[in-house]
Amino acid sequence: MRAVLSVYDKTGIVEFGKKLQGLGIELISTGGTFDALSKGGLPVKKVSDITQFPEMMDGRVKTLHPAIHGGLLALRDKPEHMAELNRHGITPIDMVVGNLYPFEATVSRPGIQLGEALENIDIGGPSMLRSASKNFPSVVVLVDPADYDWVVDRIKTGGPSLEERRKLAAKAFQHVAAYDTLISRWLRGMDVSFPNELSFGFRKLAEMRYGENPHQRGSVYAEIGVKGGIVAAQQLGGKEMSFNNYLDAEAAWKVAMDFPDPTAVVIKHTNPCGVASHGDLAEAYRRAFEGDSVSAYGGIVGFNRMVTGAAAEAMRRVFYEIVVAPGYTPEALEILQKKKDLRILAATLPTAIGNANIDLRRVSGGLLVQAPDEINEDASTWKVVTERKPTPQELADLAFAWKVAKHVKSNAIVLAKDKTLAGMGAGQPNRITSVHLALRIAGEKAKGCALASDAFFPFPDGLELGVQGGATSVAQPGGSIRDEEVIAAANKAGIAMVFTGTRHFKH
Repeated sequence: MRAVLSVYDKTGIVEFGKKLQGLGIELISTGGTFDALSKGGLPVKKVSDITQFPEMMDGRVKTLHPAIHGGLLALRDKPEHMAELNRHGITPIDMVVGNLYPFEATVSRPGIQLGEALENIDIGGPSMLRSASKNFPSVVVLVDPADYDWVVDRIKTGGPSLEERRKLAAKAFQHVAAYDTLISRWLRGMDVSFPNELSFGFRKLAEMRYGENPHQRGSVYAEIGVKGGIVAAQQLGGKEMSFNNYLDAEAAWKVAMDFPDPTAVVIKHTNPCGVASHGDLAEAYRRAFEGDSVSAYGGIVGFNRMVTGAAAEAMRRVFYEIVVAPGYTPEALEILQKKKDLRILAATLPTAIGNANIDLRRVSGGLLVQAPDEINEDASTWKVVTERKPTPQELADLAFAWKVAKHVKSNAIVLAKDKTLAGMGAGQPNRITSVHLALRIAGEKAKGCALASDAFFPFPDGLELGVQGGATSVAQPGGSIRDEEVIAAANKAGIAMVFTGTRHFKH
């Protein structure tokens, strides 16, 4: 048997080489891997000894040769293939051990030059992995050091089974596919257009006990080429994260980070049930909690500032699953870590190689892709459509309510006052039911509130119900064929209404 070893990640490669050599397997290698094996005292041949051709162009051409790829691709059960090998003096190769140049790490460095980036695009490595994988019934292909030991054990008893070889080949093709995906995205740069063919690469971080429900399997993956975000958050305390924990933590993080002022958010089932902005973070939390103290129990808290001891103390008496923030003071950590089950996450905004700012939605048979719902909106430019203009305070409340509504499941209705969420209705089949829910949650707090609707009112009834409940100003996109009827109802009630011209559906 013969094996080609050519790896960038040299974790365990010398030990693995020794085990292969001990089993009588001839070792062939290139460059740094050859040096590592040689220094480890192993007899190893250079690829150039096999090809009888020197490495060229600073190592750009090493393994791209019939002596390598013929030895990999020849079908062992096809006599004419084996005869061709004999005619050309080529010996079969039975194993390839390889992983690829660190393209991701290279292009992540600030100020990287084009030439250096291009030099870190591996060509020979993927070619060998593909050749070996194509002929997996005869060639074992390894890309992951975690597979070294069990493969050695199989070789001692006759070699990996056909199914095991198939899985190793699938792993190798996936390794190459993820690598090529990252290169493609880097080459596209910040181009926001959607190409005709689009792929994404992800790296497994952990398996979960289960998915959304106990009968569903679940795992968490990080997108290759992206750093930060919720999947990369540092966990500073609490139990293991679950599938639903990640969804809720992401919702809390995205809502909190969407506000410029110090903001606290309480999330339940990915919907914000409490949001408040205030100069004092502890006060922001108290106001967010009071927005819907019943729903807050067992929820998730998000902050867009470092959590202070006072903010942590304010949360002490309430059971939460998760708190997520950019950071925590030592005093805050001391308080929060006393809650053994509370998952404490320190998160950063994601950064990416190329343009990774794309929303993905899986549908049967395919994928829906869109730019994220990120748009700079200036409340002072909104169109006042009623006889009464909103007061400066009302306009500030409308702007706050409108930003919250963007994060609430459609049909979304939000009531807010003094940069605090008073009530919301989410995910209802019709808009008037969402108004009912928002008013029920707000109760007496609805008096004098700003009301935001993520899409237009199709009839006056939703607006009229909101006004009856106490709303004195309304923000909505406009655009209904019955806009004039809705405007007339607002004028009759003496409230102020603005059209934002933008819709924020969140399905």
